[in-house]
Amino acid sequence: MNEVRIDKWLWATRIFKTRTIATDACKLGRVTIGGMNVKPSRLIKPGDIIAVRKPPITYTFEVLAVLNNRVGAKLVPNYLKNITSRDQLELLEMVRIDGFVKRQKGLGRPTKKDGREMKEFTDEAVFGFDTPFDDAFDWGDEDNPLWTAEEDAALNEKLEKKGK
Repeated sequence: MNEVRIDKWLWATRIFKTRTIATDACKLGRVTIGGMNVKPSRLIKPGDIIAVRKPPITYTFEVLAVLNNRVGAKLVPNYLKNITSRDQLELLEMVRIDGFVKRQKGLGRPTKKDGREMKEFTDEAVFGFDTPFDDAFDWGDEDNPLWTAEEDAALNEKLEKKGK
């Protein structure tokens, strides 16, 4: 057996999680051989160079051997050689870094890491309070520097007018 379907090989070598996803990638033109889009039924043989576009980068693999069944991750290097260019791999690293730093507000839920960082930021130890944040401003009515007696009288007058 010197040839195997490309969708089956992409699945067997763990480039795609399922064979259906590998088939769809071929149909959508994300898998090329020699710059030409390939159908899922295209037969490949050792020595072929396959380009797989998984945004934001394009991976390039050389087929070392063909196989029909999925193999363990440790055996994958026996069947393919990753010859992706260095600039594509650097682009991937930049996207990984940039994706977290420039995540716009409201896009997606915070990750567990985001939650831990927010909790650490709002932790009372960060602010230096000995008591919980809610009790940090526990003033009596007459001691409150943010509320004057004139403002209190004006508020009571407004409430009396609404009540009549």
